[in-house]
Formats: sequence, structure tokens, C-alpha cells
Amino acid sequence: MSLLEEDKNVLGASRSESFLPSLQITSGQRAPIAANGGMSYLSRDVNGDAGTEAATADALRQIASGEGQEVIEFIENASSGPIETKWGKGFGRYAECMKYIESAELAVPEGGVALPLKYTIYEAPSYSIVSSNALWKDPSRKLDAAALAKDERDNARRSLYFPQILRDARRISEYHQGLDPMSPECMDRLGLSLAHCQSECENFYDSQEVRRVFYPEMEKLLLEFFPDAVDALVYNHDVFDKDYQGDRTEDQDKKNPGVNANYANLVHNDLNDNSGRVRCRELLTENLRNFGRTQNFTQAQADERMSRRFMSINLAKPMETVEQNPFVLCAWPSFSDQPYINNYRVYDDRVGETTRFTYRPEHEWYWLPQQAPHEVSMLKCYDSVTDGSVSRWSFHSACVDPTAPEDARCRKNVVVRSFVFF
Repeated sequence: MSLLEEDKNVLGASRSESFLPSLQITSGQRAPIAANGGMSYLSRDVNGDAGTEAATADALRQIASGEGQEVIEFIENASSGPIETKWGKGFGRYAECMKYIESAELAVPEGGVALPLKYTIYEAPSYSIVSSNALWKDPSRKLDAAALAKDERDNARRSLYFPQILRDARRISEYHQGLDPMSPECMDRLGLSLAHCQSECENFYDSQEVRRVFYPEMEKLLLEFFPDAVDALVYNHDVFDKDYQGDRTEDQDKKNPGVNANYANLVHNDLNDNSGRVRCRELLTENLRNFGRTQNFTQAQADERMSRRFMSINLAKPMETVEQNPFVLCAWPSFSDQPYINNYRVYDDRVGETTRFTYRPEHEWYWLPQQAPHEVSMLKCYDSVTDGSVSRWSFHSACVDPTAPEDARCRKNVVVRSFVFF
């Protein structure tokens, strides 16, 4: 039977009994565009499923509503050239947006570049049923699986390219007087910063070596970068290399993320108000998908640790100088009042929440052209401080560097995810 036909809302014995976060919104920020009343899907746990059945049912219900298809038709039925949206001129094709940028003769600062970035224009929650979900192998769910797979592909069709100016992150002090990009103050104000690392890791394609050598290096870097921190936990990583010729296979049981051939080119953030706390709790008390050091916190100990400030930081280090497909990061003050749009990642045992954002011309973007192997770009994905005194997160994407030669190699880098505790 389709979950669209059976909506199971009743709370059973569940993980949510021990931890269910209330929705926290940063001071000055509008409420997110979210499903389930903005609450974590843990609130709809049935027999320990963490709300995954409820999330899948909501995904199917939203597909059936036809709202997402209406957005696609709006884009595909638009005349050629710029598409007028309430956010400004968007473009269905990268080349069209690039042509517009060139004709507009935008004022680009030294070290910067003007180029298209891809934003969603669908102001509704979205869902992604991850590849490991049992639904994909259930013969009784073929119709559901087909609808969900099509909707996942259609997410890209609900977005447009918009023109943006990217500044050189190494020159942040020129835009924010006296602010050192390699400082915790920069992270507090902008949600992004830079660091330096000469890693002893020789083979970033060997997940065991990455965990043994690189994870401790990154934890040490974080504790030195944030002198008030008491602990740093690196809990997983991804390797990006479009041109890799070896085995890309992911094996979660062996803590091997595989090698990713895709660069995420849609503006997004990895966590939000709910998932920043839920993910931290999962790691501390359950070691759920923790590739790093084993954690053995009781519920009470986790309560105590999470009662003080904690942050989630992503750190990206190239294996070689980045020639093409660099990361780009957006500074918190330029979107601090903007509502985010939830994207739900549905596993068998958890529902993760990531976020997407709509376009604003005043978004303050930074890139790191020709990022060298010793340069680490850092972005904040979550901060537990909600009073508006510090950045809560950055959002980010990948871009095509129009200044790079045609034979430029695609980015080869490793990204680790961490929590830092104070």
C-alpha cells in the first residue's frame, strides 16, 4: 500500500522521547519554509523509525499536489532570454546568464569575478529519498519509487541561474575593515573563514588513512583556531574528483564515502535549526554514521554538552591547486533575515534536514581562486547561538570559473564535517 494512502502520525516508543528539539529561529530571521510545522520529523516517529515513513508520505502527497510541476512549467514555458521572477531576472541556461553578465558590464573588484549561480525558485519543502533507503528495493513500492525518483530529478528543473559578483576571500579585510579572514572573528561575523594545513595524509582516496591521519589533523586545527573550544569531533568526509578512474563505490558499513563525481552547484547549506542539534545528538549518544572517534555520551551528558555553545564546521582542503569548479561561500550578514527552505533527506533510520535559498542580488559571495593544497576553506553549517550576535551559518555552492583555461582540471579535494564544542 502506498504511504500516500496511509498517514501514520501516531507517536510510538521512539528516539523522540529522549530528544525532540523545539524549533529555534535566529533573532531577526523569518520562519523557515518547512513541512511538519517546522518541527523535526522525530515528532512523528513510529516504532523507532525517526519519522521516515511520515516524511515519505508527505513527499508523495506534495508530488500529487502538482505544485512542483507548476514551477517547472513556468520555467519551460517562458520566452527565451531572461525570466522575470519576484527576485529579479533569472535564466534557464548558464550561457544565457553569462551573456547577460557580459553585456551588463558589472563592476567587479580586483580578484573577483561575475558569474551565474544556481538558486531554487520553488518556495516549498523538498524531499530526497537517499539511495540506501529500503524503498528502492521494495517491489510493492515501484510506483512510489518512480514518483520519488522523478521528483528528485525535477528538483534541478525548479531552479534558475542568477548573476552574482564573487569577491576574493583572501581580501576579506578590504571589505570588512581589519577583519582577518584567518580568524575566529571572521567565522563569527561572516560564517566563513580560511585556515592553513600541511597534511601528512598521502592518499585521500584511502578512507582508512583519511580517518587515521587527516581527521586528527583537522581536529587539532579546529582547537587551535577556536582557542575557547574544549573539543572538536570530525565525524565524516567526502572526496570530490570528477576525473577519478578508480572504484567510486560508497560503503557506509566500512566508513568509506567513495569518490564523488558531482559538484553541488545549487545554493544550499548542509544543516538547519533542527538538524544541527539532531545530528549532534545522534553522534554523541548513538554514533549514528560516525566515521570519527567513538562517542559514549549518556543522554544527560549530551544534555550538558549541548547546553553550551556548539557549532558545525565544514572544512575543504584541495589535493592539488584548484583549477576549475571551486567552492563559493556566502557571508551571513547578507541573508541573516532570509527564510531558508527545508530539504528533507530520508534514510531508513533518520530524516536529515538541509536548506536551500532563493536569490538576492545583495548576497555577499566569496571564492578562493586557485585554492592551493595548504589552503583550507571553512564554512559554518550551524551555530547554537540564536540571539543574532554571531553568524548561524553560511550557504555555499560550486561554480564554473570562466577565467580558467578550457583544459583546466576539475577540483580534487576532501571535505570533512565536524562539530566544535565550547
